[in-house]
Amino acid sequence: MALRHLLAVAVAALALDVAAASGGSAALGVNYGQVADNLPSPQAAAVLLRALNASKVKLYDADARVLSAFAGSGVDFTVGLPDNMVPRLASDPSAAAAWVRANILPHLPAASITAVTVGNEVLTGSDATMLRSLLPAMQSLHAALAACNLTSRVAVTTAHSLAVLSSSFPPSSASFRRDLLPYITPLLAFLAKTGSPFLVNAYPYFAYKADPGTVDLDYVLFEPSAAAVVDSATGLRYGNMLHAQVDAVRTAICAADYGRAVEIRVSETGWPSQGDGDEAGATPQNAARYNGNLMRLVAQGKGTPAAPGEPLQVYVFALFNEDQKPGPASERHYGLFKPDGTPAYDVGVKAPTIKGLKGSGNGDGGGSGNGTDSGVGMVVGEGPAGTDGFAVGPGGLYTISDATRKVRRWRWTESLVAMAAVLAMVSWS
Repeated sequence: MALRHLLAVAVAALALDVAAASGGSAALGVNYGQVADNLPSPQAAAVLLRALNASKVKLYDADARVLSAFAGSGVDFTVGLPDNMVPRLASDPSAAAAWVRANILPHLPAASITAVTVGNEVLTGSDATMLRSLLPAMQSLHAALAACNLTSRVAVTTAHSLAVLSSSFPPSSASFRRDLLPYITPLLAFLAKTGSPFLVNAYPYFAYKADPGTVDLDYVLFEPSAAAVVDSATGLRYGNMLHAQVDAVRTAICAADYGRAVEIRVSETGWPSQGDGDEAGATPQNAARYNGNLMRLVAQGKGTPAAPGEPLQVYVFALFNEDQKPGPASERHYGLFKPDGTPAYDVGVKAPTIKGLKGSGNGDGGGSGNGTDSGVGMVVGEGPAGTDGFAVGPGGLYTISDATRKVRRWRWTESLVAMAAVLAMVSWS
């Protein structure tokens, strides 16, 4: 009976993996931040991401070590251009061309880079120069990619905080802040023209933390038992806050009257497993419920009430706890994993065993740290069909190959193992 159940799970997992590969549903994305001095090598991180079946990864820079470690893996990367480079690209088109030559071209086609984010939450900052520079920098970068015939495969966008909205509830009445419309309206036109997504960092945790006595915890944690919230203007029923936040952004975009439709993606969302004494709800149990239920929605390809037929692309924040992030304690405890590769909390998935991990993270907030990428403790084995891979224990063999053809040759077997793990995670209750 146990074997029959395992086979059933494996077959269902493989079906989900094939659907995701063919575009039938949104694939899981994970943010890979490195504001820490004790993180494992990118090769070790690759093993953990494969255990999650995370086929999309978002970086906050264009760390060459990470992109090289994932070469041939089939993982789609969103890389980041840091805030401090935005004004320079806006004023000097040659700087954009130089950045593309240094950070994009060396990794293609071995690494799959599908998007570049220009800055992070720039429009809700206080630097007027940055606000004025954002769109020109995006246009400059797009032109540099066009010169290399890459615009069909690499989108240019930027991530926004929900604070770009003047109101978010009910979703049907949401709108952008009036002071930001001169920047957002032409930016939306650029996204529509280039086919690039609108990225939003959405954290229901912040709403709960601000008012735990009023906000229903089950509602923000995607619990099926939560009482639905109805938007009286549309009659749409919202079973969780994240979907309401995304549809609020959707309404604001439509109200901006800029042109064609733009896809909305959640570029960051997550829940901390620990916090300061005044940070309500920051517990391992709540983090497990939030991320487990969220991953279930992603695996099911669910859209929001206002766009049920459009699977919502979500990037979970984050892969690791990052010990050098400033701010309250919660900021250092959003990781799915601790730096030693063990789960930060129990979501029902057994992480691959990776012995002898050495910290190789960055203390500078970027992704170009000075740690080695020697993969200390990684056991190199021989994969199917002669493919070199990383042995991660008796549960399976994961390959990070330098040839996509070799990876595809045995990806079917790998999918059974990796997706069984992620299904165990998302079915946690």
